[in-house]
Amino acid sequence: MRRHKIALIPGDGIGSDVINAGREVLDALAASDGSFGFDFESFDWGSDRYRRVGTMMPEDGVDTLRGFDAIYFGAVGDPKIPDHITLWELRLAICQGLDQYANVRPSRLLPNIIGPLRPELGREIDWVIVRENSEGEYAGAGGRAHRGLPIEVGIDVSVFTRTGIERVCRFACELAMSRPRKKLTIVTKSNAQRHGMVLWDEVCKGVIKDFPELDVDWMLVDAMTMRLVLRPGTVDTVLATNLHADVLSDLASALSGSLGIGATANLAPDRSTPSMFEPIHGSGFDLIGKGIANPIGAFWSAVMMLEHLGETAAATRLMAAIEQVTAEGTALTPDLGGTAGTSDITAAVIALLQRQSVAEADTTRRIA
Repeated sequence: MRRHKIALIPGDGIGSDVINAGREVLDALAASDGSFGFDFESFDWGSDRYRRVGTMMPEDGVDTLRGFDAIYFGAVGDPKIPDHITLWELRLAICQGLDQYANVRPSRLLPNIIGPLRPELGREIDWVIVRENSEGEYAGAGGRAHRGLPIEVGIDVSVFTRTGIERVCRFACELAMSRPRKKLTIVTKSNAQRHGMVLWDEVCKGVIKDFPELDVDWMLVDAMTMRLVLRPGTVDTVLATNLHADVLSDLASALSGSLGIGATANLAPDRSTPSMFEPIHGSGFDLIGKGIANPIGAFWSAVMMLEHLGETAAATRLMAAIEQVTAEGTALTPDLGGTAGTSDITAAVIALLQRQSVAEADTTRRIA
């Protein structure tokens, strides 16, 4: 049996709800399949740990994670701790420490889900947004001086390197070529940001020469927000910088029906370090204790993790179960217009996985 060693980092808020639900689903999927399994190890890193000991994770946390095949992450953020502490000392520390430079976020309208766009436009959503995940606007370069004085200054410096741009652009091109439409939109803002973004454009133009069959167009980021809303069918694969793709992907999830269904893969494409998979909805402190956090984003992230681990058949089965649950519409959380809770969605997906297994066994017996 194939075994996959997975680090669980539920993190803050509803992270525990959705990651525990995801673990249940993954265990049920593995049990029904029989050819692979998981060895989970949970880490209590997050804001509660920060309150206890003053750090979001141990100093050797990133090195500890190197020994795993993948990381399944819940959420980070606490209303009583500044966001720059929670984010930089946990999620960004992991992403940058493990050089997970390609952030991948798929978006499409799942069956029976009603988004804010007109139905004929909503049905056209089928996007993958590739976000440069290691530098750019979130490089962390800068500082503050003259604290507390009238002349106090804070500076954040966007850092764009030829290597960083080239590798994520090549990744996006290869991803776009693997999709039926072979179409890539490169997002920029080089009309106003005349140094880093001009380098972004120049490097990307060099990379796409290696992909002559790829249909490439370019959009300024502000115009791209309008295009996602007004002409969603013209978009397929999108490449954007750390900040720009962060904003665009949240818009994409909202247009797909809810932030609760958004999934993310933080990839180290060369597999020299483990990749991390997480829903994008955040810690949702207003939902703590209510049992209504939407676990679909965590389940979809688990699909991406299974694909990365080479369990493509299992990934297909899980995605089919997610889609059937939304199609039936009897188990939807409030953000999707339903009344179900996290446990209801989890139970519904597991029941479908088990029924799939029984049906496959019956088919095998009949063939035999």
